[in-house]
Amino acid sequence: MKSKGKKKEELENLKKDLADAKNLFVAQFQGMTVAQDTELRQKIRDSKSKYRVVKNTLARKAAEGTPAAGVTKSFDGSTSIAYNANDPVSLAKALTAYAKANPLFVFKAGMVEGRVINLADIASIALMPSKEELIAKLLFLVNSPAQRLAVVMNGVARNLAVVMQQAVEQKKFHE
Repeated sequence: MKSKGKKKEELENLKKDLADAKNLFVAQFQGMTVAQDTELRQKIRDSKSKYRVVKNTLARKAAEGTPAAGVTKSFDGSTSIAYNANDPVSLAKALTAYAKANPLFVFKAGMVEGRVINLADIASIALMPSKEELIAKLLFLVNSPAQRLAVVMNGVARNLAVVMQQAVEQKKFHE
């Protein structure tokens, strides 16, 4: 049994995490093996997110006054939360991929950018390009016109040099 001080510390740590989390997914995990849980935790870590199994009463108390208060109705049964502060897409991708392979992992609620979302929206978010993919596409679009301009300018300079060379060879320039 935990001491009162330990419980209070645990509550304060969870409250701080939930206050910082802009993106949070609540899931049921009952019946998962240790190996499945380890795999899930690794996928979540890879998405630069946090994961924890929570006691429902503690989670409800910790969520009070935070954006996560909107998902407290889902804190029943075996409950785990995965959350981060800045990238809902990578976390949703990791969780949906895991849920497809492990039917015992079931979504109960979700919150993106501090707003509660429908469970169907989790799959839609997972289909979005990640922040890195969007940056790469944006850089490609920004660089693409510059590259085309450089090719055209090189072509103009090359053509001008060829024309000048031909003019010199044909003695078109008079002194």
